[in-house]
Amino acid sequence: MKRSKRQLLSRMADRIGKPVGAAIAGSVLLSACGQSDTEVQVYQSQDDCRNSNPDLAEQCQAAYQQALAESAETAPKYDSRNDCEADFGGGSCTPYQYQGNSWFMPAMAGFMFGRMLDGNRYSHTPVYSSRNPYSPYYGQWSTANGHRLGKASYGKRMSVGKEALAPKPKVTRTISRGGFGSSAQAKSSWKSNKSSSRSRGWGG
Repeated sequence: MKRSKRQLLSRMADRIGKPVGAAIAGSVLLSACGQSDTEVQVYQSQDDCRNSNPDLAEQCQAAYQQALAESAETAPKYDSRNDCEADFGGGSCTPYQYQGNSWFMPAMAGFMFGRMLDGNRYSHTPVYSSRNPYSPYYGQWSTANGHRLGKASYGKRMSVGKEALAPKPKVTRTISRGGFGSSAQAKSSWKSNKSSSRSRGWGG
C-alpha cells in the first residue's frame, strides 16, 4: 500500500479516536492487501473432498465433475505421448479424442476446492504436476496455463489469487515438448511453437 494512503489512515485514526480508528484502518488494510485471495485445498478425487468436507458432499461432486470437464478443454494438448510425457513425466498423460483426431494431454492431478469470495460458489479449477525431475513443474501444482501454485501436497490449505482461479481459454492448438508454461511466462494464451511443423489448429 502506498505511503500516502497509510498516512491518510493514520490521520483518520487520530481524528476519530485511536481504538475505533485503528479498527477501521486495519479493516481497510486487510481489504486492500488480501481481498483477491481465496483459500483452497487440492483434492485428488471427489471422495477425498467429501471425506474432508462431509457437509459439502454435493459441492465436492459438482466441483470434481466441473474440473474434469474444464481440464478436457483447457489442458495443453500434444501430438504424441512422448512429447506430453517429456513435460509431465512417464505415465502422466492420457489420450484425447476430438473430431476424429487424437492428441495427448496431462491427466488432471487434482482440483482446487474452496469457497469463492462471493460466498455462493466453490472453486473447481483443475491442477497438474510433473513427474519429470528435469521439469520446472516437478513436484509443483500448476494450472492449465502454467501458473505455478507451490509445492504439490493434497489437502494442504493455500491462498491463491484471482489469476489462478480465473477461467482458462479453450486450447485450440497443440504444443511441442517443452512448451508447457512458456505462454504463461509471456502472459498470453496457449500457442504452438511456430518453428514446429507438427503444430496445427484443432477444434475449429
